[in-house]
Parts: sequence; C-alpha cells; structure tokens
Amino acid sequence: MTEQHSTEPATYDVAATERKWQPVWEKLDPFHADDASPREKRYALTMFPYPSGDLHMGHAEVTALHDVVARYWWQKGYEVLNPMGWDSFGLPAENAAIRNDAHPADYTYGNIATQLESFQKYGVSFDWSRRFNTSDPEYYKWTQWLFLKFHEKGLAYRKNSWVNWCPNDQTVLANEQVVDGACERCGAEVTKRELTQWYFRTTAYAQELLDCLDDLQPTWPAKVVNAQRNWIGRSEGAHVDFNVAGRSQPLTVYTTRPDTLFGATFMVVAADAALASELVTDEQRGALDDYLVEVRKETEINRLSTDRPKTGVFLGVHATNPLTGTEIPVYAADYVLADYGTGAIMAVPGQDQRDWEFAQAFDLPIIRTVEPPADWEGDAFTGDGPAINSANDEIDLSGMGVAEAKSTTIAFLEDKGLGRGTVNFRLRDWLLSRQRYWGAPIPIIHCPVDGEVAVPEDQLPVELPELRGADLKPKGTSPLGAATEWVNVSCPKCGGPATRDTDTMDTFVDSSWYFFRYVSPHDETQAFDTDLANTWGPIDLYVGGDEHAVLHLLYARFFTKALRDMGMVDWDEPFSSYLSQGKVINNGRKMSKSLGNGVSLGEQLEAFGVDAVRLTLVFAGPPEDNIDWADMSPAGSLKFLQRAWRLSGDVASAVGADPATGDVVLRKLTHKTLHDAESLIEIHRFNVMVARTMELVNATRKAIDSGPGGADPAVREAVEAVAILLSLVAPYTAEEMWERLGHEPTVARAGWPAVDEALLVADAVTAVVQVQGKVRARLEVSPDISEADLEALALADPAVVRSIDGKEIRKVIVRAPKVVNVVV
Repeated sequence: MTEQHSTEPATYDVAATERKWQPVWEKLDPFHADDASPREKRYALTMFPYPSGDLHMGHAEVTALHDVVARYWWQKGYEVLNPMGWDSFGLPAENAAIRNDAHPADYTYGNIATQLESFQKYGVSFDWSRRFNTSDPEYYKWTQWLFLKFHEKGLAYRKNSWVNWCPNDQTVLANEQVVDGACERCGAEVTKRELTQWYFRTTAYAQELLDCLDDLQPTWPAKVVNAQRNWIGRSEGAHVDFNVAGRSQPLTVYTTRPDTLFGATFMVVAADAALASELVTDEQRGALDDYLVEVRKETEINRLSTDRPKTGVFLGVHATNPLTGTEIPVYAADYVLADYGTGAIMAVPGQDQRDWEFAQAFDLPIIRTVEPPADWEGDAFTGDGPAINSANDEIDLSGMGVAEAKSTTIAFLEDKGLGRGTVNFRLRDWLLSRQRYWGAPIPIIHCPVDGEVAVPEDQLPVELPELRGADLKPKGTSPLGAATEWVNVSCPKCGGPATRDTDTMDTFVDSSWYFFRYVSPHDETQAFDTDLANTWGPIDLYVGGDEHAVLHLLYARFFTKALRDMGMVDWDEPFSSYLSQGKVINNGRKMSKSLGNGVSLGEQLEAFGVDAVRLTLVFAGPPEDNIDWADMSPAGSLKFLQRAWRLSGDVASAVGADPATGDVVLRKLTHKTLHDAESLIEIHRFNVMVARTMELVNATRKAIDSGPGGADPAVREAVEAVAILLSLVAPYTAEEMWERLGHEPTVARAGWPAVDEALLVADAVTAVVQVQGKVRARLEVSPDISEADLEALALADPAVVRSIDGKEIRKVIVRAPKVVNVVV
C-alpha cells in the first residue's frame, strides 16, 4: 500500500531529529518537578556518576532502564522528582586527574560539562534545575555541617587502630571497600597499618539496620538484602571470662557456642591485637614480634581462608577453663581478627574446623562436645546433636541439643558470674578518613590545649586550598599537610595556635545524603528542607548496580536513621524499592581497554542514534541480567523504530476521531497492550513491554495494509498508543510520531491512554479436547463457560465421539474454559 504522505521520506534522519527536538525540550522543560503541585508525588532516583570521563555503556543502560519508570509515572499523572548531579569528590575522579596530569578541579569540572551534554543528548527525563556536584563548596559545606552534628551526637569519633591500607592509592579503606582482600577501587592488595582515624558509629544502628531489611525484602533484590544481612552479621552467644595466672583482669572471649565450653582446650588471641602484646611473657616476646612481621603481610581475606596452614606462637601463659578448671595454653595466631569480639577466642577443635587444624598442627587435645552422626567421617562437627563430655559437679548438658545446651550454659555462667549472654555483630564502625586531597576537609581543629575543636558553623565550608602546582600524587600522608597557611590556624576556643585536620572524608559520605539535598538544592540556609524531604520522600524507586549492595546502600541507610533521630526527616529507610541492573559486557567478558573489548557509547550513538541504543538496552532482557553487546543488534532496533515512525505518516483520520467506529480486533490489541504494559512496568519487565509494543506495531501495519488503511480511527488510536509507549524508551522517535499525528509537543506529558475494560474481555477462547492424552478437537467457546457445559460440548463433538468409539468413559477432567481430558 502506498504511504499517505508520499512527499515525506521513507525513513527519518536520526541525527536531524535529535538536533530538532533537543532545543524544544530545553525550552518546554517538561520534567521540572513542582514542589507545590497538588498531584501525587513520586521520587525516582538513579545513582549519580563519577565524572572520571564521558558517559559509558553502563551509564547508558542504567539511565535507560530508570527512565522507563520515571516517564511512565509522568504519563500516569504523577508529579515526579527525577534529579541528577555528580559524585565529583573522591578517588575515581582524583586518580583519573592524576593520570592525565591535571588538577582534580579542572579535570572533574571539565568532565561534568561533557557528561551533562551527553546526558541531555541521551534524552533522559532529569530535572536539570536541581543538579549539583558534591565538590561544590555550596554542597560540601553541608557535608561538613552534618559531620559536626554527628560529632555532637557521638556518632563521629577519632581513635587509633589497625586499619586497611591501600598501598597504591596510599589511603585507608573502610572494611566495606575491601573486596576479596583488594582495594575495590584499584584492585591493589590491601595491607594493615596502625593510624589514628575518624569513624562513624554505624554499629549504633546495627540491630535496626538488620531489622528493617525485613520490610525491604519484598521490594529489594534478594541478593542485595542477603548481602546486607551477612555483612551486618548478627550472632547470639556469650562473653566468657577466663582467669589468667598473674593477671588481675580475666581474659574475656566472645563465643557463639558457649555450649561447647567443656571442649575448649586452648585459647587464641589475634596476633596483631594489643591484647597479645599485653599477655606475652618476656621469654616469648621475640617470637611474637617475629610472627607479627609475617602476619602484617597478610590480608584479612587470606587470614580467614579455611584452606591455608595454621600458624601461631605460644604466648607463654595459661588460662583456666571456667567449667573444667583445666589450665589451657594461650596462643597468638593469624586466623583470629583483632576487631572481632574481644580479639580472643576459646578454641574448641572438636566443633570448629580451623581450631581442629590448629590443634593438630600444635599437638593440642581435641575433645568433642557434640556427638556426630554414626556415619560421620569428617574432622570437626559443626552440626546439631546431643551434647557429650559436657558435665561437672554443678552442670550437666549430656544429651541436650545445641539450642538447649546454649541457653543452659549461658544461664549457668550468668548465675556464677563467669560470663553473660551477648549479641555480637560483624559490622564495624565506618572508617571515613582519607589521606587524599580531593575530598571534603574534616571540619575539626586540633588544639594542644582544648583537643578536638569543631570549626564554628559560621566558618563553614572549610574550603580546599587549590594547591595548584603541588604534587598531589598519593604519598601516605594527606597533601593538605603541605598547605601550611591553610593548616595553621587559631583555636576557636582559646585563641592559641592550632592545626586543621588534614584528612578528607570518604566520598561515600557525600553520596550518603545527596538524595536529601535534591529536594532543596539551592537552599543556602540548611542542608535540606525537612518539610520538602518528607513531602517527596522516601525515594519510590532507586536504580543502581550490585557493586553497591553493601557499600553505598548501607551507608545511606545509616545516614537516614541518624538524621531521623536528629529530627531532620521522618523516614526510616531511604529507598522504598530498589532495582539492581546488570552489567554491559562484550563477548562474554567485562569491557576493558586492556582486553581490547571496550565499546564506545559515543560511537554507538553516532552510528545508530540515541533511540536505537536505548531500545536495545531495554529490550535485551530483564534489567538484572547482564547484557552482552556482542549479541545485541542496535541496527535491528533502528529498523523497528523506522517502521513505527512510518505508521504515523499513514494515519489519515482526524485528531480526535472516535475509534469506536473502527477495527474492533485492532482496538482490542491496542487496549490489551496498554493494560499489560502497566503491570509489566510495575514489575520491571520492560523488555516484555517493548515486545508487546512491537506486536502492536506489526498488527497496526497489517491493519493498514489489508483493511481500510490509515483512515480507520482505530489505526490512529493504535499509533498514538505506540507513540506513548515508545516515549518511555525512544523519546525522539515518539516525539516525531506525535507531531506527525497532529499533536503539540511533548508526547512525554500526553497522559496514559484510558483502557476500555470491555475491550479486554475475550469473545471466545479455544478449548482443547484430549482423549487418552491426544488432541482430538478444538472448540471455540465463551470464556465464562461452565465446566458442565464445556464437558457436554466436548463429548458431543463428532471427532471426540469417533475417538471414544463406544468405549467406557472412566473419567472426564475439565479445566474450563481451556482444557477437557477424556480418559476411556
């Protein structure tokens, strides 16, 4: 069939279309969120990027997926807050600047300008009036202000301890930033160093952080919830006191299995804990010092590995088992960590494999306290079973299961003053100091008279000195120490000479509260407007990657709870729903320059256009799955978009024509597609929504080519529905179609079409009739037919009668309206 608009090109110019609509959208500003709007509000958020270069395929994927929901909410009539900014402080941006021999400020803000232009070309529905950068003094003033509020509340403190040290980035790392023993930023193997550092007291909220995961379970990915549960790591047990000869204070250990105390045949102290140095005898001190040299070469991951030989050194002292009265030796070893419990354990080799291996290596006694199954062939038995070898004159656990034996032992220890029931967490306080330049300076002044003194609020922000021309490469100490004019100040309390803290804050501090700032990003009087935060929040949907399953998400949850307790917000949790997207890979592997398999987003956009790339990413599969770009076809996506665009040129009915007079079959598919799209978007099956849209495009083309053509009002209704559906994924194509259909821009605010429920009711369904498991007939029946009527129709069908051939019918199974199974 000849196209109605024969003077128009058979396909549209992608680049020209993008150039055409960008200034129109900029002028219309359709996604500006109005705080005063009476419409129901939704807050859509995607993780903001590090400006260490231009946008890449990962940015393209996450924003395309995120934009489906944000645009859908606008079409459904919500007022949507969908902001964007830049996480511009921290190691990624700083390291990129150093590699390019540039000052971090110049490099970072140049990349922000580049990314802003790319984002705007990419057509994402961000409200650009709310953008900010975490490296802006106007932002980090409030990061510093929040730090001081945490300090007032006892949630920020400074202490000396052994910390994770990245030898490449020359800075400390929080536990959460060490992945498999390596720096999660650069991959270098992490070591230990003793330093005085700043911490946030995340452990103050450990139990609540754990409990609230139950509320998030239905709307967060299970793997993310489980990762947080495991990281928080709640365990119930007891603190048990062991007397040590020659020591006034008992040696206290934490154990999750106090029921196994009768089997404790030795004790182990973390070799790098202060306790080991305190306990060791003069005769053994040299051996401990030599051993420590080796221990400090190991990462925590290696130390906890179950498949490495057990090493240690005897400290020269013995402790008394409080239940058996036996003198047991005390060792220092590397498989116990200084920051777990008290830094010491009671070793029960019969019930712990690492203790078993240590006992064998050092020829120490092994006493089982839980009877293993008769067919047990392993070493230590960690399962449940009856207690054995567990009795003295005052307590007898014999025959008890683990739970009963634990509670009985704890009660006995508490009654005798030998211990107490305890809850312990794996979670440790958040180490936030960084010995790097590019971050928010910690707003504390160190005075020899007054100690730690907060910078007065009217002196915030404490701005970074520019240090232009200085060597900012990591050296193990903060480059800010070299800025003597900046460092040396007067104490705000006594007026005497003092010095600024020269560390900067971890970039995750910036990103732990940025979503609050978006509600009032230009407010110079406060960190954020509490009323607006409570109006917009919590965030209805947060979209990001699995790599933040513990790090950022846990920190943001901690900040939210702390701010709630300070009366600044009434949320308990920041993110009501979380969508975790997969990665874009190539030829089965993560994209990497070193592997030569990188894919340039810019080149893909140049070759196929924004809409084709966005459509490809959304259509590739469920959001949580990885996308292998080698298997994708942006060229195929572009061909589909051109087919959809051509439909808009074939519509000949007037705007507002009544579709009720048109093709009812096409109308039913149109309304079913719209109806199904709603539920598919709600459950984040955007790829299936795109597939249904493609089916509607095909059906509409068929209707045009074989029916009355584009003059049918049902065709207009279908094409308008396609344009609105595509506005969620391919905004340029959708806008062009909308204009060709005779509408004013923008299609993004056209409104979701009303679905006629009557058109969703099927006129007939096909019922399959089987005899002895073989299909013998297909019947067109009403969708609400009764089982009795369907059975009667099936048994009366001539083909079914011939198949039965007079045999006795033993059973008829009816599943109206679709299946009848006859057994003879």
